[in-house]
Formats: sequence, structure tokens, C-alpha cells
Amino acid sequence: MFVVLKMLPFRISPYALVAAVALGLSLAQAQETDEPITPPSFDLDFESVDSNLQGCPQDKLSFELVTGFVYSAPADMLDSQPGTLMLTDCIDMCRRNRSCQAVNYETGLCVLFSSNADQYPGALTTSQFPVFTLYVQKNCFRSTHDCDRAWSFERVMGYELDGFTKKRQRVATREDCQELCLNEKSFPCRSANFNNQTGDCKISDMDRHTVVGSGAFKPAANTEFLEANCVDDPVKLCEFQKMDGRILKTVDSVFQDVETLDDCKKLCLTAPFRCHSFDFEDTGDNVCRLSHHAAATLTHIEEPYLDIDGSSTYELSSCYNVTIDCRSGDMIARIKTSKIFNGKIYAKGSPNTCVNDIQSSLEFEIQMSYNDVDCNVKRVNASRYSTDVVIQHHDMIVTSADLGLSVHCQYDLSNKSVSNRVDLTVTGEPDTTLEEGAVVDSPNVIMRVADRTGEDIEDASVGDMLQLRFEIVDRNSPYEIFVRDLVAMDGGDGNQITLLDSRGCPTEMSIMRALLKIEGSNGKVLGASFDAFKFPTSDIVQFRALVTPCLPSCEPVICDVMDFGGQVRQQESYGRKKRSFFSHFIHTSSNEHNNVSVWEEEITMIGNNTLDIESHEIQLQSHSKRSKRAADIPEELLMVQTIKIKDKFGFRKQTQNRENAINRDIFNTETNTVSGGEEMVLTEAVSGVCINMVGLILACSVFLIAQLVIIVAWTAVWHRRRRNKLEEPLSPATTTESLRQLYDSGYPRRI
Repeated sequence: MFVVLKMLPFRISPYALVAAVALGLSLAQAQETDEPITPPSFDLDFESVDSNLQGCPQDKLSFELVTGFVYSAPADMLDSQPGTLMLTDCIDMCRRNRSCQAVNYETGLCVLFSSNADQYPGALTTSQFPVFTLYVQKNCFRSTHDCDRAWSFERVMGYELDGFTKKRQRVATREDCQELCLNEKSFPCRSANFNNQTGDCKISDMDRHTVVGSGAFKPAANTEFLEANCVDDPVKLCEFQKMDGRILKTVDSVFQDVETLDDCKKLCLTAPFRCHSFDFEDTGDNVCRLSHHAAATLTHIEEPYLDIDGSSTYELSSCYNVTIDCRSGDMIARIKTSKIFNGKIYAKGSPNTCVNDIQSSLEFEIQMSYNDVDCNVKRVNASRYSTDVVIQHHDMIVTSADLGLSVHCQYDLSNKSVSNRVDLTVTGEPDTTLEEGAVVDSPNVIMRVADRTGEDIEDASVGDMLQLRFEIVDRNSPYEIFVRDLVAMDGGDGNQITLLDSRGCPTEMSIMRALLKIEGSNGKVLGASFDAFKFPTSDIVQFRALVTPCLPSCEPVICDVMDFGGQVRQQESYGRKKRSFFSHFIHTSSNEHNNVSVWEEEITMIGNNTLDIESHEIQLQSHSKRSKRAADIPEELLMVQTIKIKDKFGFRKQTQNRENAINRDIFNTETNTVSGGEEMVLTEAVSGVCINMVGLILACSVFLIAQLVIIVAWTAVWHRRRRNKLEEPLSPATTTESLRQLYDSGYPRRI
């Protein structure tokens, strides 16, 4: 059905979709004619809800949304509006109609009802095929502050957000729990768990978006999860992740005549609801579709996406609001993020001395004193200070998700206009390339880095999608291989992280994926995709792994991994040896000693498009208790690879023209007052090529020491030769020759 709709013009597809949905509903009703109709449940709850709505002021009306459910009450249907492309328009129609208590919405269809699911609980059923339906119910919150969003809460029945409760209170109804969340003052309430049996209401400052990937959103009996839509998220600096090959079946808003992808993105960030995904030109030319849903909020919906080749959905990855507080003796950078942050924020070049470690927080800051040498705050001129800051998500390594921030504070005592500009655009040129091979006697195995297509690459930078491949050179070899204990080590102070554990399972899917057989390689090539990364203290990253050959084949290990949506699933990885095959070929004998040669290549960028490659041969020894035939099959091969990778933070030096432009206040202005009535100019921009000062100082020191050693050695040799000549006696020949020269020069005549 959806393939046909994709081929139709966009203006026709909503009506075709309405016809398909109507046909499905009629078939469903035909199948249910023999079933008894659920009787209405007229109870006190119904009476209170009905009277509450009738006397509710217009500005106190609110709505509650339920995804994946449809309300069936044909006798109470007020109106049906095909061609409705906005969920907000559908809700507004119900808001203006005093008789309306609930609506069903699908993309292109809005149906209004004079009753709701609280009156007829049995009339609310799941509806996920061919598209999932959105059920919206009208509520009244008399004691709460105004919420300018289209709906106040989204309800998920049978689920809870576990482990993030901030307050707990027993209430009478679900609406009371929602009001408790909206009236909370000590923290921004983002969600609540309501137990409809005990009346327990647990409110939290987290929701499904902020804790995505933690596994906290899980099924729970007799519990309803209530997610607030009235909270404000950071929307200034946002990153979207592209998901290829699929689009949502149902969206909240459809816009036509949208010119560019950036325009569609702006519509999402300024939507009257918390927009978390959009797609562009996948259902028609210049068509932009928005949704408050993302993969993390659709785990309870079966097949919410429509798979279409060439289509893409852009999901909101993270957003940041950055503010700079310029004070008399220091500056404070404050960050608000849309996802729970575990990492650190530090001054560029000082990840261990000027740093603030953050644990499970949505708001964090770093304070940098002007006279603190560790924070490297520079005084540009008499009234301007500048430094660079890095927001690092992983505790040990720099990844593509990290941000670089160049912050500036300018103090203008003449009370002129001020400027506040934040620019976190991160650019960087690829600086290094790597290719490493480890050669063993049987079989010959190489380790190399390739791009997504499997082609060798010559350069890479932080965030590039790469593949780490282990290949048997001879494709006709009877062996297969598996890899385990893959670690990445810091070339500086010895920090390391494990990428594949002792079983061969990936430890962090966000950095490196599972090791799988490459298609068409007949099991001779293993590959794992990863995002290029580095350590904050060094540009050198060293990979080490243990590779074991299998005869005739390797058995994969089943790993429990957590995907990006926070769900635990099982995945194969070639990290467990099938030892039963070795028992037919290898027998135990006395101790023997084997040497394995491993080549280590260090690749360093020494100029533009110029690489300095230095290879070192390392003799690795391993002891074996096997026969000579077993010694020909190495039990484990240690593969080592060293690469220099630069981060993507392109901190560039500000030119004098830029300084003059800032001083003339040509940027947009925002006044920020400090104690004493002074005003400051706050500017943040990306600054230039980043120089490793530690490496530069070390290189200069080594050069000076080498020069001193050469001078001292030369001086010692010169003094030794001079002393030897002075102590050497004159020979007779030398004496005679000297006298002859003396007399020939006229010495007798002078006498």
C-alpha cells in the first residue's frame, strides 16, 4: 500500500490514505459484529471529568496524547476532516468545539468525538497498521500555569522511567499527577510515573529523550508513563543524525513549498511542540514533515517506520545552550544540554588540570580564572580575554560528538553596546593516514583501515566513519581468524580503553561495532566499523589486538549489546574460537619456543600531503606446549598499530581586522552587567589551527639538548688534540728545519 502512495502526487496521497484507513476500519467493524459491545462505564470518574470539561475556562484546557491507539465510538463522532495535515490544527478544532472531548489523528485525517476513553475504556484499542494512530484527549488543569504547547502530556500505558525519581506523592487520579508535575518549582519536571492501583505519582527531571540509551524506559504493570510537553529544551546549537532508508508512517505536521533542508530543520526547531525528527522531499517535492517522535520514543510501537530506499529521517541528536558569565577575575562557561551528559569540560590543552568532570547532568559549567596558567586564559588586549574550551562526551577519548568552543570576554567601561555571539562550528582537515600489517607464518594476516566501501584511505580525522579490517592474504587458505582483546592506547600517559573484550564482544557500540565477516570474502576478512577518535592528551592512538587462526572455521560469539535506542539485543561477533576443530590437528608435547615478528608503523604528518613513515620490527615471544606441527599454527598473534590523529577543533587565530570589527560592535548585541555597573562584550568564535604546545616545547628542548651535547663533545675533542700537540717533543728533523728557516730569513745579518 505504501509503495503505491509513494508513487502518487503528494496532494493526492492523503486522500488515498484516508480511503485505505476507512476501508481498514470497515473491515475491522465487520469482523467484530459478532462480538459483544463493551458497555459504557458510567462511574464517578466519568462524571467528574465531564463536569470538569463543561465548566473549564478556555485558557485552562489542555490535551493528553497517546501514540498507537485509536478511539472507536461511531455514535459519538462529531466531525471528520480529511486532508488535515497538522496535528495542531486537529487539536485546535477540538479546542474550539465545546462538545469535543477527544480526537483521532493520522496524517491526513482528523476525527472528533463527543466522548473519551475515560468514559469508555474498552473503546480505546491499539492501532499500528497500516499506520499508527494518535489519540488525543481533552483535559482541564485549573490550578496550573499556562502552557502554550498544543498538548501538555503524552501517555504511554504499561511503561515507566525507572531510576530517576525526584519526588513521590500519592494522588487520586492521573490528572492530579500531571498537575503535580506542572506545578513543580524546585526543578523542571519532564515526566511522571503514575500507578493506577496505588495512586503513587513519581515525578522526575528526566524523560525518554534525556536518558536515551540508558535502558531506563521499560515495561511496568499497572503503571502509566506521563511525558511533559511544556518544558523548554535547548534549541540554539543543535545536531541532527541522519537515518537512511526509512521515514515515519505518521507525523505531526506536513509543510509544502519548503525550499531547502535547512528551512525544514528551522521549522522543526521552532515548532509549537518538542520536535525531534523530520524528513524532507521523501513524500513529494519541497515537502517537509515534522514529528515529536524519535527512535527512543517509538520502542513500544511495532514497525513505526516505512522502509524506502533513498529516503532519510533526521533525528535530533543533541542541543546546547551556551552562556558566558564574564566576572571581575574570571569567566564561567555554562552549558545546558538536551541529553544527559556524562563526560567532562576542560580548557583546550589542559584536560587534566583545568577540567570539570560531569556525571549524569543536563546543566554544567567550567570556571576559568584570568590568572590561572593551567586554564590558559590569554589577555588579548587591555580589556579582552580569550581561551578555548572542549566539551568531551567520553571520559577518555575525543569523538565526533565532542564540541570545541572559543570563548571571549571583552569589558567595555564606556557602557557602549555589547555583543554576545556563540559559534561552535567545528572544522578540521584530515591530517593522518594509517595502514598496518602483521605478518605470521601461517596464515598471512594483515590489518588495515578502509572507508565504508572497503577501499584503502590515505587520511582521516576525528569523526570519520572507518572500518578496521583483518584479512587473510591468501583467499584460498584453509584458515579463518577471530579477534579479541582489542584495545586503544594513548601514546602519551598510558590511558587505554577496551574496544573488544576477551570474548570478542564490543564494549561500547557508540565507538566500535561488532566484528563481522565481510560479504563475499568467504570468511577470510573480518571488519568492524568505528568512528575515528583520539585521546585528549595526545594525538597518538595505538591499537593492539590478539588474532587467532581457526582451522577450518571460527564460531561467532553471541554478544548482548545496547543499541542507540537503549534496547539490549543479541548480535554475533567473531570473537570465540571453535577449539574442537584444533583437537583433530594439534597434539600436546614438550615446551617449544616461537618468535613472531610484528611490524609497527608510526605515520606522522610532516607537511602538507607529506607523511613520514617509520617502521620498527618487534620480536614477540610466545611459549607453546605443542608439537612442531602445532608450532606452525600460531595460537595468538599480537597486532600493533600506531596512528597520529588530530581532533576536529579548528581553533584559528583572530586577525586584527576581526578584533577591530568586534571593538566597533558590528555583531548582534546583548547586554550583560557585572558588579559595579560595568558592561561586557561577550564573543565566541572558532579560532584557528591548533598547535600542540607540549609537543612543540618538547621538540625544542630535545633540539637544544642535542646542540649542547654536540658543542661539549666538540670542545672536549679540540682540547684533547691541542694538549697532545703541546706535549709532543720536537724531533731533530723539525729542529734542523726550523734553524734553516731562521738563518735564511736574515737573522745573521740582523746580528
